[in-house]
Parts: sequence; structure tokens; C-alpha cells
Amino acid sequence: MATVGEICGVLHEIAPLELAESWDNVGLLLGDESAEVRRLMTCLTLTEDVAAEAVEGGVGLVVSHHPIFFRPVKRLTSGDAEGRTVLSLLRGGVAVYSAHTAFDSSSAGINQQLAVLLGLSGIRVLRVLAGGEAGGGRFGELCESVGVREFAKRVGVVLGASGVQVVSGGRAVRRVGVACGAAAEYLRDAVACGCDTLVTGEARFHAALEARSLGINLILAGHYASERGGVDDLARQLGVRLAGVECFASRRESDPLFWAAAGEAE
Repeated sequence: MATVGEICGVLHEIAPLELAESWDNVGLLLGDESAEVRRLMTCLTLTEDVAAEAVEGGVGLVVSHHPIFFRPVKRLTSGDAEGRTVLSLLRGGVAVYSAHTAFDSSSAGINQQLAVLLGLSGIRVLRVLAGGEAGGGRFGELCESVGVREFAKRVGVVLGASGVQVVSGGRAVRRVGVACGAAAEYLRDAVACGCDTLVTGEARFHAALEARSLGINLILAGHYASERGGVDDLARQLGVRLAGVECFASRRESDPLFWAAAGEAE
């Protein structure tokens, strides 16, 4: 068994908070550092059903990738989903921690995991932080060039995505950049690093047009699919390091989006 504060210390080692983007809201966001934790649950996003899972399961600390209180909070009531979620956690004595972009960018974080899963070698940081080797995104090389459609199918299988969107830059795939979540902002970083392809979760229409104009393939695997595997792995990492604490990933969480073919019957 460990306290919330002790677990925060371990999380700082796995995902140093100084790696987080300046706009992010990371660290311990709810709870008492002195509280003891017997069960810990990771999740991508704290929704009402995930919060209920934590309360019903006797969880003492939820490590949610996406932060609660992402914008300034002026009131906390049961009149909206965020309020109901936070109030239920408070009543259940559940603390909440978010590492978010710190975990995205850490050496054992989501982008590093994605690069390894996709079979890249010689993995390097896509956007290096000033004064160090850490930073956002990753890029590396495939052992041989493949067509963009073939590689997109591979991405979908590896990440368990229900569908994958592709923008063709007119090039075969060999040097690949990865940036989880909604990270088309890394397109020009990928081009600067000599990448022919960027894999991310989601992007706006104009980012797709930009990719095509830059001549770089853009593969969109879905926000959930690009990050949920990292949440599972974080539970594993914490389980190894926290004796006496049961660590697991949410079993109720699911992707709110699914693909339906045009004309498909109900």
C-alpha cells in the first residue's frame, strides 16, 4: 500500500511534469496526498461511467490521461457531466492525477510506445525541447519501404482501430513520425525531420489539405486508438513499481466513435 503523495512521486519519475506543454493541466488535480491507496485505475478520459467504475471498485487514485479542470472552473454542480463526475469522485474519496502531455513526451511514454509498436528503428524525438533530448513526438525508420495503404492497414491492426483515414502525399512509407492524440501540428516538424509519413489520432480538414500540399502522408488512427494502449501500459508500469497496490486500466472505457458504412442498416 502507498499514499497518494508517494504514487505522485513515482508518476513524476515516469513522466516528469516539466515535459508537459505550457497550456496543459497536469499533476495531482483532486485529492489528499496523505490518503492511502490500495487500488489504482488508469483511464484515457474521466467520464461519468468511468468515475462510477472507480467509486464502485474502491479505487483510491485514478490516473486519467486527459485532465479534469482543463478550463477554469467557476462552479461545480450536478447540472453538467463534469460536475457530476467530480462530485461522485469527491464523495467516493477518489483522487485524480493527470500526466497527459508529460506522459506523451516521456522516454517511456505513449509516443515512444507507438514508435516501437509500429516497428520503427533508430527512434528519435520529433520536436526536441530546448536544453535536452526529451520532447514531443517520435520518428524512426521502417526496415523497408511500403505503400501508404499497406502501412495504414498495419497501423489499424496494431492499434486496434475500427478504421483509419489516410491522406496520400504521393510517397512510399519509410521514415515515419508519430504523435498521439490530435497532433497534426507536428506536420512541419515531421517534414523537417525528413519523414514521408506522420501517424496521429485525428486532424482537422485543413490539416489534411496541408499534408497533401507538403507531400507528406498523414495517417489518422483515431484519438482513442492512438492513446488507449499507453493507458494500459501505464497501469502495467505502475503495478511493477507499487508493491501492495492493485493497478489496472478501466474496463468500462470505450471509444465514443465508430465507423458505419454508408447505407448500413440499423
